[in-house]
Amino acid sequence: MLKALNIFRPAPHIPRLPAELIDPTYKKIRIEVFIGILAGYICFYLVRNNFTLAIPHLLEEGFTKTQLSMVPSAIALAYGFSKFLMAIVSDRSNPRYFMATGLILAAIITFLMGTTHVTGSLTLMVILAFCGGWVQAMGWPASARVMVHWFSEGERGAKMSIWACAQNVGGGLIAIIAFVGMHYLGMSYHGGVFYLPAMLSLATAGLVLWFVKDTPQSEGLPSIEEYHHEKTECDTACRPDTEREQELTAKEILFKYVLVNKHLWFLALANIFVYFIRFGVGSWIPTYLMEVKGLTAATSKLALAWYEYAAIPGIILCGWLSDKYFASRRAPMCVFYMTVVCIALVGYWFVPAGSVILCNTILAIIGFFIYGPVVLIGISAVDIAPKKAAGTAAGLTGLLGYVVGTMGANLGAGMIVDNFGWQAAIISLFAAAILAIFFLSMNWNAGVVKKV
Repeated sequence: MLKALNIFRPAPHIPRLPAELIDPTYKKIRIEVFIGILAGYICFYLVRNNFTLAIPHLLEEGFTKTQLSMVPSAIALAYGFSKFLMAIVSDRSNPRYFMATGLILAAIITFLMGTTHVTGSLTLMVILAFCGGWVQAMGWPASARVMVHWFSEGERGAKMSIWACAQNVGGGLIAIIAFVGMHYLGMSYHGGVFYLPAMLSLATAGLVLWFVKDTPQSEGLPSIEEYHHEKTECDTACRPDTEREQELTAKEILFKYVLVNKHLWFLALANIFVYFIRFGVGSWIPTYLMEVKGLTAATSKLALAWYEYAAIPGIILCGWLSDKYFASRRAPMCVFYMTVVCIALVGYWFVPAGSVILCNTILAIIGFFIYGPVVLIGISAVDIAPKKAAGTAAGLTGLLGYVVGTMGANLGAGMIVDNFGWQAAIISLFAAAILAIFFLSMNWNAGVVKKV
């Protein structure tokens, strides 16, 4: 279907601009595309993390934790498969229209999700959550295509880490929007958690259409490697320079460059356990803090914002250090960050009940360090695959991370808590951190950048 629509096809190359226009045009468009994918990806999270904030209210309406854990699990299942399958489509599509379409559909589904008819039915919540998760996955691969074409590998750790903070800005902003909507605008949780974020995201889709471009060649510019005089060992090994900018078939992407790459599989396995921790903590923050630590509903919602926003400097620092001191090798920084996460998880369990400051501090530490590996695994996948297979490479890590890791964190954590208590859930998070460190260490030397 998408193949039949010309707007989804990659934009054609046009004649190169005069030499004196290349540098100013490159700088201008790089800023524009970065703003476009940053704003767009922020809003993908405004229409994705909503249900976490609705869980305490739905528990009051009679649902159990095990029942409600099915909803974010449906999102994770759909998101994981879609991030892989739609990434194959995205690698052969124009990211401007691909990303905007996903955001528009996600906003519409989120609005429907907030209706009282839907929130009263577990079946309808699961169905809509699955549909929402599928279209939400259209944001990452489209952004990855933009990043690999407009930002070279030698700068990608820092630049892509800044962009990736969109997930935390959006993840924390949804908590603030819900808090303002419910406590200052007098909205029910339906309006604050679902309606208001959906409307903001729908408006932002227009910004994506305005700013995002496909490739430099479609704007009359040279490739980013030529512009920056940069070549990577992986890029040269994967595809000769003369073929690097040719579009790949889906068969080539899958069976020549992705599924046979052992380093991608190590990343994908590590991602399972990183995502188990990310969502095992994040999805249950409001509920855990209210039931175990004695915080109020309002305070527990704002704690989610602490968790998300503390990640922003952690992500940026992690990406910058991997570029600056490790020649774009991402694994060493990931292993260090996950080691700190192990320690912080112990504090998350033993922090005294009723201590708002200590709870927020521990959550900020976990958020600061867990999101570095979350982002660098995706960047590493993009680095070690050809540019034209970037979305699919990252999609493979996302497939296992979301389908196994996130579903385990959402559905598994709910069942563990219901049957064995919160302490068992914390122990499972700690074990996941150890396994993540093991698989990340298998890629210790992957990724090297050279200037030519």
